[in-house]
Amino acid sequence: MVQQLPTPVGAGIFNVYTGAPAGGVVPAAAQLGLEPPRFCADCGRRMIVQVRPDGWWAKCSRHGLVDSKDLETQR
Repeated sequence: MVQQLPTPVGAGIFNVYTGAPAGGVVPAAAQLGLEPPRFCADCGRRMIVQVRPDGWWAKCSRHGLVDSKDLETQR
């Protein structure tokens, strides 16, 4: 069974690192997994992001909260 990523960081019409339309250049830090998503993939809104020693969480005002711990199970 294939699980989908939560809406704020899943495949969408916006780049989650730059907020630009999807398909653009992904920053090098993001490619290395060092940068949390900053923009919602569905609506392009800037998300509230909290970085902590064991990961991060990001919250879109329209699409909810996603935690990096939740994404680890999908790797």
